[in-house]
Amino acid sequence: MPHYLQILIDGWRPVLEGGWRPALEILILGVGIYFAIKFIRGTRGAPVVYGFVVLILTLSIVAGALRLDVLRWLLQSFVAFASVAVLIIFQPELRRILAELGTHPLFYASREQRENIEVIVRTVERLSEVRIGALIAIEQSIRLEEAVEGGIQVDCNATPEMLETIFFPNNAIHDGGVIIKGDRIVYAACIFPLTQRTDLMASLGTRHRAAIGLSEETDAVVVVVSEETRSISHAFKGQLVRGVSLEQLRAFLTLVLVQRDRPGSRGWLRAFSRELTRLRAAAMKIES
Repeated sequence: MPHYLQILIDGWRPVLEGGWRPALEILILGVGIYFAIKFIRGTRGAPVVYGFVVLILTLSIVAGALRLDVLRWLLQSFVAFASVAVLIIFQPELRRILAELGTHPLFYASREQRENIEVIVRTVERLSEVRIGALIAIEQSIRLEEAVEGGIQVDCNATPEMLETIFFPNNAIHDGGVIIKGDRIVYAACIFPLTQRTDLMASLGTRHRAAIGLSEETDAVVVVVSEETRSISHAFKGQLVRGVSLEQLRAFLTLVLVQRDRPGSRGWLRAFSRELTRLRAAAMKIES
C-alpha cells in the first residue's frame, strides 16, 4: 500500500471508529442555529432576542475575564429561563408553525382552489376600480374564529357579487374583515387583531395593520384594498407587500394556497423560500 494512502487511512481511522459523533453533533447544532436565526429574523421579537444575546455574551466575557464566579453562576442559572422567554416572545409564530406541521392534507383539489383564487382576484379588481376598501382573510389550517373578535356568521358561497355587497359602504356590515374558508364566506364584519410592531410607517392604515396582525398570529393570507389609493396589498406570516398588480396577487395566492400544499410537487420548498425572501425584502423596502 502506498505510504500516502496509509497516512490518509490512519488520519480517518478515529472518525470511522467513533469520532464521527462530534462531527454529527456540530452539524446538527449548526443547522439548528441557522434555522433559528432564519426564523427569528424579520419577526417583531427579533430586536429583543438580539439584544438579549448581546447582553448575555458581553456579561459572560466580562465574568470569564475577571473571574467573577458569582456573576458566572447567575448567568448559567438565568439561561434556564430563556426557553420560557422564547415561548412568550414568539408565541404567535410558534403556534402557527406547529399548526402547519400538524396539518397534512390527504386530498388535493387544485381546480377548486384556483377557482377560489379567481373569485378573490375578480373581487379585488372590481372594488379597486370603484374605490371601495376591503379586508379579506383566507383561512388555512388555523381557525380564524379564535383570533378575531365579533363577526357575523354569513355562511354563503364566495362570489364577487356577494363580496362586493358586503363591502359596499352603505351596507351595515361593511366595516371589518371577511373570513373565507374554501369556497364559502363564513364570517363578515370581523375585527382583526392589530399588529404591535413599531417599525411600520405612521401613515399605514388600520386595515393594513389588521392584516399584518392576523397574519402574525395565524397562517391566513389577508388581502387588502385601500379605498384612498385603490392599491392592492397582501399579508402573509407578518409580511405586508403593498401596491401589487392583479397578476402578482394571483401568482402569490397560487403559490401559497395551491403549489405549497400539492403532494409530490417537486421544488415547491425552494420556490416558496425564494418567494418569501423576495416578499420580505420588498416589505422591508416599502416599510422603510
